[in-house]
Amino acid sequence: MAQIVWFKRDLRVQDHQPLAAAAEAGAVLALYIIEPDYWAQPDAAQRHWDFIRESLVELDGALRERGIGLMVRTGEATEVLAAVHAEHGIDTLYAHEETGNHWSYQRDEAVRAWCRDRGVVVREHPNFGVVRGLRDRDAWHARWEARMRESVLEPPQRIRPAAPPGALVAEGLPMVLGYEHRPCPERQRGGRQAGQGLLASFLMERGQGYRSAMSSPLTGEWACSRLSPHIAYGTLSLREIVQTHRRRWAEAKRGSGWPQSLQSLESRLHWHCHFIQKLEDQPDIEFRNLHRGYDGMREHEFDAGLFRAWAEAETGIPFVDACMRMLHQTGWLNFRMRAMLMAFAGYHLWLHWREPALHLARVFTDYEPGIHYSQSQMQTGTTGINAIRIYNPVKQSHDQDPDGAFLRRFLPQLAEVPAPWIHEPWRLPPEWQRHYGVRIGTDYPAPVIDHQAAAREARRRIKAHRAGNDMHAEADRIRQRHASRKRPAESRRSRGSSNPSQGELDL
Repeated sequence: MAQIVWFKRDLRVQDHQPLAAAAEAGAVLALYIIEPDYWAQPDAAQRHWDFIRESLVELDGALRERGIGLMVRTGEATEVLAAVHAEHGIDTLYAHEETGNHWSYQRDEAVRAWCRDRGVVVREHPNFGVVRGLRDRDAWHARWEARMRESVLEPPQRIRPAAPPGALVAEGLPMVLGYEHRPCPERQRGGRQAGQGLLASFLMERGQGYRSAMSSPLTGEWACSRLSPHIAYGTLSLREIVQTHRRRWAEAKRGSGWPQSLQSLESRLHWHCHFIQKLEDQPDIEFRNLHRGYDGMREHEFDAGLFRAWAEAETGIPFVDACMRMLHQTGWLNFRMRAMLMAFAGYHLWLHWREPALHLARVFTDYEPGIHYSQSQMQTGTTGINAIRIYNPVKQSHDQDPDGAFLRRFLPQLAEVPAPWIHEPWRLPPEWQRHYGVRIGTDYPAPVIDHQAAAREARRRIKAHRAGNDMHAEADRIRQRHASRKRPAESRRSRGSSNPSQGELDL
C-alpha cells in the first residue's frame, strides 16, 4: 500500500511535513494532479500554469535525488485517486491544508469524502500560519509565532518509492490553457532555485532601501523581495523565509537602513497569514460583501464598457493604464499601485469589486486567494472596518513617477510628451499634441471619466448609502471575527503603508 503525497500549492521538498511524514510511514508516491475544471475557473490564467510548470520540473528533480519522482496525472481529483488506488493501493493521503478559492474548497471536500468511503486515511498539515477551525482571534498571533519558530524540516535523504519513477521533463508536461491566455513576456520564473536567488539578493542587496522604495513602481520593481509567487505556490516555505530573514535582521547594522527595511518585511510576512485566515474562516468573502450592509450599493450599476477600459489599460488616465500594462506584461506590480487600481475600479468607475478582482487574479502571477478577496473588498470599501481610501491617480502619478519614466516605458504613445504634461495629456492643446506626436482620442484614449468629479460622486454615494443603513452592529461583528488582536512589528503609521495593500502585501 502506498503513502500518497499530494502536492498542490507546496511545490518543494524542504520544510514539507506531509512528505517527511509519508517517508517515515512507508513507500511513497508523489502526485500532482492537473485538474481541467480548475483551469476553467474565472480566476485561472496561463501565467499561473507556466510558473507552476517550471516549479514542477524542479520539484521532480529534487524528488529524484531522493529516490522517487513526481507522478503527474490529468483529470478530476477523485477519478485520478481512484486510478492510483487501483494501480498501487492507497494507505494514507498526505497533503498540506489549502485555503484556496471556492472550487478548491469543494474539491478538497470531495476528496475527503472519497477517502472516507474507501477507508483511506487523510493527513493534512498546516502550510502557513493559518489555523483551521479557529474559534477566535485572541491567541492567533502567538500561534503564528509558534509555528514560525518551529524547526525547518530538512527533506528526507532517501525515500522508498511505491512505484518506479517515470520520466518527467518540461516538454512532457501539457500546456494547460487557463481561463485567460494573455501572454506575459516578463513573468517571473518558477522553481525553488529562482525563489532562493530572490531571497538571497533581497537580504544581501536589494532590500536595503525597501521601506522607502516600495511605494513607487519605478523603485519597487527592484527593491521589493519579489518572493510572492514563490510563497503562493510554495517553492519556499513561509517559515524558512521568516527564519532566514530574522537571522539577517539580527546581523543588520544600525543606521544602515537595513533594520527598518527588514522590520517592514517582517510585518508583511505576518499580514500574509492574517489575511488568508479571513478566507479560511469565512469562505464566502470570495463572492459576497464582507459587510452585508453594503449589499446593493454597486451591484446593479455595473458598466461593462468602463470595466473593459480599465482591464485593457484604456482609461485615458496614464498612471492607471501604465500600472495595468505592467501587470499584463510582467505579472507583478507594487502594493500601492495594486491598491490604486482596485480603488479606481471601485470608486471612480463605480464597479462592484467581484469582476475587477477576477481580472487582477488572472494577471497577478502571485495570485493568492486568501489575500486577494479580502483586499479587493478593503480597497473598494465593503469591509466596514477599514477607512475609505480614494486615490487621486494624477497625484499618484506625480508623486511616484515625477519625470514620467514609468509612463513612457509602458505607454509608448506618450514617449515624446514632456514631464509637465505626461500625467494629464488630455490637457495638451491640439497643436501641442501634433508637436509631440500623440492625438488624444486617437493615438491614446481620452479619459473615460473626470477623475475628480468621479471621486466626489463616489464619496456622495457612500455617504448616502451609509445614512440609509445601520452599519455599526455588522461592523462590530466583523471586527470581533476578523480583526487582528496585535499589530505586526511595524506600526500602521510607519512610512510606506498605512494598511497592507492589494495582492502580495509588498512581498
